[in-house]
Amino acid sequence: MKTTTRLRTGRAVASLLTVDALLHLYWATGATWPAAGPRALSLAVLGIETSFAPSAVLPLAALLLTGATATLARAHGRGGRPARLVTAAVAAGLTVRGLAGLGWAAGLLDSPPDSPFHVLNLALYTPACLGFGWAAARLALTAPAHPAHPVHPVHPNGPIRSEQPG
Repeated sequence: MKTTTRLRTGRAVASLLTVDALLHLYWATGATWPAAGPRALSLAVLGIETSFAPSAVLPLAALLLTGATATLARAHGRGGRPARLVTAAVAAGLTVRGLAGLGWAAGLLDSPPDSPFHVLNLALYTPACLGFGWAAARLALTAPAHPAHPVHPVHPNGPIRSEQPG
């Protein structure tokens, strides 16, 4: 993967995760935008009634921000094995959610066809999860990038040259 592609991929995945984390932090305040209330928010986002209390959404926000940080570090050639493993976990999580979305779309999982969740799942959630899951997987499987500013040790007496016998 070219450096510019790797950086764009990492930035895109990290941006998606960060926006999702910020929404969860916003919902932790008790706000329900873009829905009219907690029930409508729950049905639109998850397709079921559940709590958006801070105890539920703050850990998710922390996971999303951790994933965003690791993915961005991986794209910049930093973070080593931990960044690669977290990026792979992001890829797996997004892909599993995308596949579940296909299950909802096919009627294999329970989702009322006239609900906002059904439309949002088809138009937004599933395509985004599958696309960004694929992008995160490519990033996780790509050979490690060299940092933007690598440190090259310099010998105190100048460059070391190997001399060829003559």
